[in-house]
Amino acid sequence: MQPVFDGHNDTLLALLQHPERAFGERLAEGHIDRVRAREGGLVGGLFAMFTPERDGGMGGVPAKTPADRAPNGPIDGDHALRTTLRMFALLRRLESEGHLRVCTTQAEVDAAVADGVLAAVPHLEGAEAIVHLKVLEVLHALGLRSLGPVWSRPNAFATGVPFAFPGTPDVGPGLTAAGRALVAACDRLRIVLDVSHLNEAGFWELLEHGARPVVASHSNVHALSASPRNLTDDQLAALAERDGLVGLNFAVGFLREDGRGDAATPLETMVRHLDRLVATMGEDRVGFGSDFDGATMPAAIGDAAGLPRLIEALRAHGWDDALIDKVAYRNWLALLRRVQEG
Repeated sequence: MQPVFDGHNDTLLALLQHPERAFGERLAEGHIDRVRAREGGLVGGLFAMFTPERDGGMGGVPAKTPADRAPNGPIDGDHALRTTLRMFALLRRLESEGHLRVCTTQAEVDAAVADGVLAAVPHLEGAEAIVHLKVLEVLHALGLRSLGPVWSRPNAFATGVPFAFPGTPDVGPGLTAAGRALVAACDRLRIVLDVSHLNEAGFWELLEHGARPVVASHSNVHALSASPRNLTDDQLAALAERDGLVGLNFAVGFLREDGRGDAATPLETMVRHLDRLVATMGEDRVGFGSDFDGATMPAAIGDAAGLPRLIEALRAHGWDDALIDKVAYRNWLALLRRVQEG
């Protein structure tokens, strides 16, 4: 079975919202658990830590809802830090129970995959928890290796794009002074910088001030789906020039030409985005960034167990095994190596 390393999921948030769920068992809800990951060939990925609004939800941890969306926000930094530390604690508990292994380097991911253990690289989606740059160093010591300065709301560092469709990412101001300092600190610590959810002004400033390869972990092609969450051809070309990577977002609203949240979205729509990404970025700079447990998936995939159906659709479309292996697995690991060793 083709192994898959996925650039984005919201599984930690789903588990905090639903502590009754046993990650080691096949669940009827959500998209990822240990059983379905094994069935689908999901061997690892970036596990996002996201802080929703303070009120609502189970255990004080609500879901991502329209109330979280720009122009609402920013949210309280101390609340974000507490939520982030809870997610780190959850990751380590899952590790202690043998369900996954927290990995911080490409070599550690390789070792986990060789041992048949799900590899989890910690990612911070929205930097509200960084109430001081010293906190970034603490989170780095805990295992943080990837960071998106914003979710789709403003914070102290930058401005996120809204979810309006159709729309453009060219909304709002660029990085703040704190945002530029955060970019420099991430470069120094060799933390991957992720521009998914960042507006266009912030995107260009991040590339100007950053020194290492940059990713859009879960974004698609704006020319094919005019969501502000997607990237223009100029943005895609700039990420390719920086030797970065774009991970295909499986969320149907960012795939479809009409922007509808319709699960009856054919696999051919995903293949169309992947073809365009490879044509624009090159075959070494494209991966998957599913957004499992954070969005509506195409019914043809459903959950992590359905990943082989996307692989087969790519094969039927004419992709050879070498290209599939790069996009599904190897390109993300090479990106981690470029950032951490370059």
